[in-house]
This record gives sequence, C-alpha cells and structure tokens, in this order.
Amino acid sequence: MFRKVVDTQSLWSEYVHGKQTLKQLSERYGLSHDTITRRFDTIRPPRMVSSSKSVVLLIDTTYWGWRFGVVAFKDARTGKVLWRKFIRQKETLADYQEGIGWLEKHRFVIEGVVCDGLRGMFGMLGKYLVQMCQFHQVKIVQKYLTRRPDLPASRELLELVRLMVHTDKESFVGAFEEWCERWADFLKERSRDPSTGKSHYTHRKLRSAYLSIKRNMPYLWTWYDHRGMDIPNTNNALEGMFTDLKSKLRNHNSLTKERRMKFIDEYFRATFRRSGRG
Repeated sequence: MFRKVVDTQSLWSEYVHGKQTLKQLSERYGLSHDTITRRFDTIRPPRMVSSSKSVVLLIDTTYWGWRFGVVAFKDARTGKVLWRKFIRQKETLADYQEGIGWLEKHRFVIEGVVCDGLRGMFGMLGKYLVQMCQFHQVKIVQKYLTRRPDLPASRELLELVRLMVHTDKESFVGAFEEWCERWADFLKERSRDPSTGKSHYTHRKLRSAYLSIKRNMPYLWTWYDHRGMDIPNTNNALEGMFTDLKSKLRNHNSLTKERRMKFIDEYFRATFRRSGRG
C-alpha cells in the first residue's frame, strides 16, 4: 500500500494544531500508534527568544487539575509567548519573579505588565507600570457578591464594576466614590455573635468586595493614564489563548505529562510563526 511520506515536525504540527488524533494520523500515513509516539518523543522544544525587546507583558497561569499548570508571559504587542514555566502546585510570586529575571537577563525592556493581582504582585513589580486586569477585578467582586446578590448595595456595586471595562477612569472613579458615600453607614454596620459576645461587620462579603476595588484602584487605570503605550486593560488575549490551548488538548486526553508539556511548547512556538520571528 502506498504511504504518504511525512516528516516528524509536520506530523507533530498536524497533531497539535490540526486537532488530528493518533488514530487519524495512523490511518492517513499508514503508521502505527507506537511509531508515531516514538517519533513525537524525539522532538525537542526550541528556545523561544524574540528580538523585539520592548514588550508589554500579559502574565498569568492556567491549570489542568491540582498538580499541573503553566505560567506564561505573552507580549501584548506581538502576541508572542516569551517565557513559560510548568508548575506542579499553585503559582507563587517566585514563579513570576523567575520569568521577570529571565527577561531582564536577556535584555528585554518591560514597558508594562498586566496581571491578575496575586497577593504581593504589585510590590514585586513596583518598578514597572502595572495594570490590574479589569476582568479579574470583576471576577473578584462576583466571587464575594455572587452573580445575583440580594442586597441593593451589592447589586449596585456589581453593576458598577461590570461597567468598568466599558468606561473611562473619571466616570468609574466618580461613580465608585458616590457609591462609597451613599453606603458608608451600611458598610460600617456591626453585629454581635451571641455565643462569643464578639462583634463583627454585618456585611463582610460586601466590605471585602468594596475593599478589593479600593485597594486595587491605583492599578486599574494604568492603561488609561498611559494611553500612548498600548497597555491593555485586561489579560483577555492571554486568557483566550489558554482557552484555545485547552480546547486543542481535549482531543488528546490520554497524553502523558511529558507529552502534554511538549504539546504546550509546540502550541506556544506557533505564536512566533504567526507573528513572525524577530
């Protein structure tokens, strides 16, 4: 039977980007599953270094289960993934510091960073322009208040924060300050625990949502204060990439961890091909 000749890299590219399963590749090229996987095992991920040294970083982590994830740094301007690290536990500041250190070592000029506000992140990135992802801020507030809160104050705050990604700094800050003034006494209300006699804030989740906005406010509008630098207000471009990556990986659920890592590296390498090396 005639067999189509295909090199290993093309076979791998079809597997990752063309969503071809091992069965489909085996039938198309007349190769056994074992032969294909052995050829895949010979692939070594290339080193990804860009000559576009002035960058605005989108940084975040995505997970598959509890014991496997990847930290990724993507340049918002070129769309290239510049650095990644596989992790076996929850992300830490040290993981992000490692990536920043690698970029600095390779003479990248970091003109801005968009992040999700991990505790301690703003301090660690203090010498850069930092933008808190507005979409993550919305998710933080929703976590505290739920998507359909009962209290009028909570409903107003949730509606306000959802408008943040569609408005300007002056409008949002003004509306937030009006909300704070209108509900100031409500936020201070306290209740007493009859079993311990200790008092606590009555509307603790509402206060937590409010305080998260207040605490992050200096970083929510960096993009607006530096509009000429093309700093995004969200990490959506990176989140969208993670979503697409997971969609492609769902076609290959039986991958070992090592082959999954290779798959992810190939997916990230393609960001260089799409945007052009350099």
